[in-house]
Formats: sequence, structure tokens, C-alpha cells
Amino acid sequence: MAFDGIVIASVVSELQAALTGGRITKIAQPEADKLLLTIKNSSTGENGKTIRSQDRLVISVNPSLPLIYLTQDNQAAPLQAPTFCMVLRKHLNNCKIKSISQIGLERVICFDLEHLNEMGDYCEKKLYVELMGKHSNIIFCDEENNVVDSIKHISALVSSVREVLPGREYFIPNTQEKKNPYEITEEEFLHFILEKPLPLDKALYQSLTGFSSVMANELLYRSSLSERNTAQELSEMERLHLYRNFCTLMEDIKNGNFCPTIVFREDTPVEFAGTELTGYQNNPKYHTETRESISKLLYEYYNTKEIMGRIHQKSADLRRITQTVLERSLKKYDLQKKQLKDTEKREKYKIYGELLTTYGYELKGGEKKLTCENYYTNSEITIPLDETKSAVENAKRYFEKYAKLKRTFEALTIQIQETQQEIEHLNSISNSLDIARYEEDLTAIRRELSEAGYIKRHAPKGKKASRKTEKSRPFHYLSSDGFHMYVGKNNFQNEELTFKIATGNDWWFHAKQNAGSHVIVKTEGKELPDRTFEEAARLAAYYSKSRDQEKAEIDYIQKKHIKKPNGAKPGFVVYYTNYSMTISTDITGIQEITDERSNIK
Repeated sequence: MAFDGIVIASVVSELQAALTGGRITKIAQPEADKLLLTIKNSSTGENGKTIRSQDRLVISVNPSLPLIYLTQDNQAAPLQAPTFCMVLRKHLNNCKIKSISQIGLERVICFDLEHLNEMGDYCEKKLYVELMGKHSNIIFCDEENNVVDSIKHISALVSSVREVLPGREYFIPNTQEKKNPYEITEEEFLHFILEKPLPLDKALYQSLTGFSSVMANELLYRSSLSERNTAQELSEMERLHLYRNFCTLMEDIKNGNFCPTIVFREDTPVEFAGTELTGYQNNPKYHTETRESISKLLYEYYNTKEIMGRIHQKSADLRRITQTVLERSLKKYDLQKKQLKDTEKREKYKIYGELLTTYGYELKGGEKKLTCENYYTNSEITIPLDETKSAVENAKRYFEKYAKLKRTFEALTIQIQETQQEIEHLNSISNSLDIARYEEDLTAIRRELSEAGYIKRHAPKGKKASRKTEKSRPFHYLSSDGFHMYVGKNNFQNEELTFKIATGNDWWFHAKQNAGSHVIVKTEGKELPDRTFEEAARLAAYYSKSRDQEKAEIDYIQKKHIKKPNGAKPGFVVYYTNYSMTISTDITGIQEITDERSNIK
């Protein structure tokens, strides 16, 4: 994630087009470090009519999440406005935005504002937005560039470089040993940057203002160079080629040729930039998408990250419960296997008893062992004896040991089978938590854990707990050949898909001997093409515990051959004849239908 100077340049280009000439009609401060400005603007259309528009500008200087973007969404403001908000309302209410600019390629945006003072005279003010991580700030200055107020006050005790307090002169601290990319010369680029004893990517982003490691690596990729190279390893031609690509990139930025790009790993947004990120296009683990607006991109990126973070946080207790029970079950399984191994000697005791019954008449009493022929193997065998007991009593003792171990073996065999099913069930719940996207998905998982007895069920006293229909729906995909494919998000959905939604000739897919979702392909009485078989198998591989592997083995079979054992847990099925294939876990290119309100075909 890089909210760098190039992203800022893209944002400024968009703000200039949308807000220049507009008036700030409303100022709110919904949070201590966030401003929401409502700007109304008007323009003349092609037919000469006046087109009026209203935009909201979100400015956040949160240390961990500084950002700025346009939106149509409103946010609730506190009943009592903070001091900084009141100062802005006093000076900037209904002021005109003359221009919006970026200072160099720094992460600083300057709003030039014009308004009427108390005497009715026009005067100018400046609003600086600094998006620099923990140093982010919003600073309001007068016409002489002195600080009127700021959303964060920075005293000399906090920073020895610059105070941000009312009355102080505003300035941007010098960026140590960094060059302005707009002004750097070829000689400075080739010698100041490329002679540093650093890997190339570090040499670039540590020497150029506004450059992040993402853009440094993108520039190297466009120049067919690696970040592991150092300047000393480059030939003269490679240095010049790198500089030419740098000039091309900066020319695009100067001319406003931006291409807001977002990078996804699976369904998760992992990176974004104001320009095209070609370095990710040939990596099968990632896919890139472009957006028409940098504001829409930023809203989507941060909103998706926020939702995923919230879901992960809300699922933490469920993950903890599931993992705790799973670890306990695995320990129990190991102990049961060891106990089962101890029962292997039961047949030996049975033979001892039978041989003592046969040859015991030879004993006179007081012997510690009996050596005789084992008529099962026709070999000699020595049987340990209790010299205080008779042959009959020794035989009885061995038969009792045999009977006890046999009972233990039979009980353990059933217990191990039950523990294996419990482990499979818990692994399937863990997989459901991994693929959960919405709070409704977590509700279904919590219900399953409750019904399995892993967590307490809280129901109103004196009333029967009403089971509400889950709003969560299965994942819905459309194959390249037009067949609808459905993926269960949890065991309830898996069971519903397999035994209620799927018909006899529909195809069923599942990761072989691994926890994962049931995937159903609706055939509508048609024969499936090979490509649809492969896409459905890729979905089954991706939505399983094998998703982090490059390939996975998938079983597939028609639904009519799937059975559910009596008393089995939700989602547990058996089948005896099936096909298998090994397939990639990458689902890039498979079309997902995201409207979850659509009916299942």
C-alpha cells in the first residue's frame, strides 16, 4: 500500500477538474483527525445549460490511514464541532476554490481559497493537506502563509524540525538528500542516484521525493531490471534505458495521463497506484484492475480492507474456539491411536490361553514358563507363567486379558472414527472461517458451532429460540460456457447445495481428502464441456484448505451418486465411485456473480 506522491498527483488532477471554481458550503469534522467538505460547483454544458454538481471531499490525517478522496456519501458530525472546524467555518464558509496544486511531487496538497472578510473585501487563504503517515496534518494559513490553525498542533517539544502552531510561518521541511523528480537532471539521476551502494529500488525511492518502493519496482520492471541489481552492475546502456523510462513516467504525470490501478491477490486488494502497474500482470498470484477515478479506487480499496479487517476481527473468537477444540481433538486422536496399538497383543494372549488349556496337563506346578508347540504356526513357543497359579488359572488370566483388550479395541475403533469425523468437521469449519466475507457468514458458522455443542447457545428465557433464515448465500459463478456454478460457504450451505439445490445429473466437486466447499454445477440437462469441468474443479481447489498450494486433487461425480450417512454432521457425505483431476488453485478469470439477491437457478 503506497499513498505516494504519484497517487497524490492523480488525486490532485481529479480534484482540479471537479472542484476548481466551486464553493465550500459545508464543513464538518466527523472525527478528531478527519474533515468532510461539501463543495457545490456549476459548469456550462454543450447545450449552454448550467450543470450544477455537489461533491464531498474526505480528508483523513489518521497516522495509520492518511487519505483524501471524493465521495457522495455523507457522515454524521458531532453535535458540538471541534475548535479547528469552527475556525474553518468562520473563515471559509462559502469560500471559492481558486486552484488545487501539489507542491513538487511531495505528499502535500495546497488549496488556494478566496473569500470575503468582515469588511466585505476579497482575501486569500490556503489550506494545506499533508499526507505523510504519522506526520499527516491539515494546516490552515492566511494570505501571508502564517498558520491560523491546524487539526494537529505540533510544538517544539514534539518536533525540533518544525512547529505547527497559530502564528508560526508555514513551510515544508527540506527532504534530506532527496531530489524533486520534476527537476532532476540526467547527470544527477545517473550519478547522484545510480552511484549509491544500494539495491536499485532503494536507491530510487530513497533519492526521489514522492517515490514509493512500489513505483520504484514498477520503473525497474519497465526497464527490464531487477530490484536486486545495484548500480555498479548496470551497463551504460542499462542506465540510460532506466533514465528514459523515468522520463516517460514523469512526462505522463506532468500531462495528467493517469491510470488508477488496484492489485488483487485472490479477492483481497493488496496494492494500488495512480499509474498502471505492469509488474504484476505476469504474476499468476495477482490480477490487476483499473478504475476510471482515483477516488473510487481509494474508496473501494480502503472500504474493502476495512470490511475484511472487521470480519477477521469479529471472527477471532470463533477461530480461537475452533482451533482450541481442534487441537484438543488432535491430541485425543494421537492418544487413542497409541492405545489402539497396545491392543495388538490381544491375539497373543488368546493363543496363550488356548495353548495352556491344551498342554497345561504337563505342568506339575511352580513353573515360571511353558514351552510347547504352537499348532497355529507349527513352531515352538514359550508362555510366561505365574508360578503361584495352576495351568487353568494362568489360562483364565490370559483369556481375561484378551477379553479386556478386545473390548478396548472395539471401543477405540468406534472412538477413533468419531474423533476423525470431529477433526474433519472442525477443519471444515476452519475453512468456512477462512472464506467468510460478510457478517451473515459468521452468523451461520456460529450457529453450527452452537449446534455441535462447542459454544453455548443463548436463547431468550421462557421462549423457544426461533431459527431465522440465514441471509448468507453461496458464492455464485458463471463458467465460460454459461453454466451456473455454486460454492457453499459453510456446512449448512454445502448440505443444501448438494441435497436440495442439485438434481441427479448435476455435477459435484470437492477437494480430495481435504476440508473444503461443495461445488455444484447446474447442467440443465446438458453435457458439460471440459472447460467447465476445469473451472468448477479450480473453484473446489481454491475454496479448500489447499488454496495456498499451486495445485490440488479434486474429486468430481454426479450428484445422484452422493449419499449422506444417517446421523452424520452437516456437509458430510460419502461416495464410492468418482473421477479425479489435479488442477490449479487459481480462479482468476472465472466470472463471479456478486448480486447475492439473485435466485439460485
